[in-house]
Amino acid sequence: MQSILVVEDEQDLVELLQFNLRAAGFDVQVAQNGADALIAASERTLDLVLLDLMLPDLPGTEVCRKLKASPRTRGIPVIMVTARGEEVDRVVGFELGADDFVTKPFSMRELLLRVKAVLRRGPGGNDAEQPRTAVGEVRIDLDSHRAYVGGAEVDLTALEFKLLHNFMARAGRLQTRETLLRDVWGISSNLQTRTVDTHVKRLREKLGDGREMIETVRGAGYRMVDPQEA
Repeated sequence: MQSILVVEDEQDLVELLQFNLRAAGFDVQVAQNGADALIAASERTLDLVLLDLMLPDLPGTEVCRKLKASPRTRGIPVIMVTARGEEVDRVVGFELGADDFVTKPFSMRELLLRVKAVLRRGPGGNDAEQPRTAVGEVRIDLDSHRAYVGGAEVDLTALEFKLLHNFMARAGRLQTRETLLRDVWGISSNLQTRTVDTHVKRLREKLGDGREMIETVRGAGYRMVDPQEA
């Protein structure tokens, strides 16, 4: 049975989430503040964290940052839940490594679908599109969230790792800026696509000898190419 940690301080919502998640077949743990959430995540085996941004002690963004910074918990998927719907909150969340973002009020059906979708993408999932973990000299370790070029480890942020993971999963295929905003950042294309260009530039710089594998497709977007298949 997969285990979900619900980090939420509104008791009515906690009870609603517990009931529906358990009815869907999940084991549910609860933490009502950030400190307890970090302790629970470090002491238990979790498959996913539902994390509210507005907590009584720590901001949810800080809890997410700490989870993604620890080798013990960085691989746990995080879905952020908040009453705020500003795109800037989504950007910050994904920069910190969140896997999805749900805005209150939400339908329970939508939430359950998002939970199941994120869990399918995790280690051991059977999503229809299985990600590649090696393209040319570039390799990623999904469990430890580490990236390597020619055997040397590359220091990537959580968002850069997610961007590289996306390119590798779809190697050889065009990725428009709008598609990348949707699939990596989880936001609509009305945000300036310069955000994508900036992060791709930083990722290329860090990949060193592997930087040429991410091609710019003029007027369209980007594509990762495998030198062995070119």
